[in-house]
Amino acid sequence: MLKFELLKTSGHARRGQIHTAHGTVQTPMFMPVGTVGTVKAIRPDLLKSELHAQFILGNTFHLYLRPGHKQIEQLGGLHKFMNWPGPILTDSGGFQVFSLKDLRKMSEEGVTFQSPIDGSTHHLTPELSTQIQHSLDADITMCFDECTPHPATHAQAAESMRLSMRWAARSRAAFIPRPGYGQFGIQQGSLYPDLRQESTEKLLEIGFEGYAIGGLAVGETPEELHHAIPMAAQLLPADKPRYLMGVGYPSDMVKAVLAGVDMFDCVLPTRNARNGSVFTMQGALKIGNAEHKLADTPLDATCTCHTCKNYSRAYLHHLHREDEILGHMLLTHHNLHHYLTLMQTLRTAIEEDTLPQVAAHLLQTIR
Repeated sequence: MLKFELLKTSGHARRGQIHTAHGTVQTPMFMPVGTVGTVKAIRPDLLKSELHAQFILGNTFHLYLRPGHKQIEQLGGLHKFMNWPGPILTDSGGFQVFSLKDLRKMSEEGVTFQSPIDGSTHHLTPELSTQIQHSLDADITMCFDECTPHPATHAQAAESMRLSMRWAARSRAAFIPRPGYGQFGIQQGSLYPDLRQESTEKLLEIGFEGYAIGGLAVGETPEELHHAIPMAAQLLPADKPRYLMGVGYPSDMVKAVLAGVDMFDCVLPTRNARNGSVFTMQGALKIGNAEHKLADTPLDATCTCHTCKNYSRAYLHHLHREDEILGHMLLTHHNLHHYLTLMQTLRTAIEEDTLPQVAAHLLQTIR
């Protein structure tokens, strides 16, 4: 099975490593999102060789609909299909089904939904979600859950969480253990500490190789988010990896690492790059703004990525205004480099016992 080693701590922050079937990865870490078998606008070999990405995320819902998990399995699994040699985590499809709103119908058995591609009807259950992820050959499989909407009353959040816990037990029963592979349970409970506690207790009774914090970054205020993350993280066991799903901005990740989170994913660095929004150590900037039209300077003078070493803001401004594909590629490369370097900085700070000072500095400058 997948194994986690806790190597060092700094306050609640943790430095560890996860041993998987496709390699050992260092935590805390950020996983670029490759929803449909590709991290948009960047080649897998560059992700590995230049950006030093360790893990990527794929999506059960989208790959099930197209091209189909059985086709990917027949072609050797998602690693071979997309030419990614490192570990892959697949989310369960629960969040995507949640996002369909009027196109879905929930029951104890699972979720019936209409495909946003062709309108066809599908029925996704905890068992099928787990089977799809097995076909994809995911190193980390996520249990199927309902993403509780925000805002939710205590009663609504409790009902949703308890359904997810019943689905978690069924997901676990459908999971096929093998060396280097694992399954994560997902803690739910909205913003309510007692429900988060109950959810954690139920997940620990079932038993997983790691635990995720779900149901956040779905509309709550920044203050609510920053209160909920440490509350939720500290409920989870210290000897297993902790994964905060779908969060977020660099400053959110720094605060979450301080709270004891080990793993992150988010579409922001790639999606924002395609929209011309750039993350730097001096804060975020919009490359389409007129101030960059004649700027013969890099995006970030402190950055060592290929984009910053070779292209000016003026050229990137031009590519963005022309909607050129190269512009999407270069900004994506930079944003991912920013996120992945941030994680390396935090890992080093934990190792060197400088995390409080490093984190305080980062939170003064980054977004």
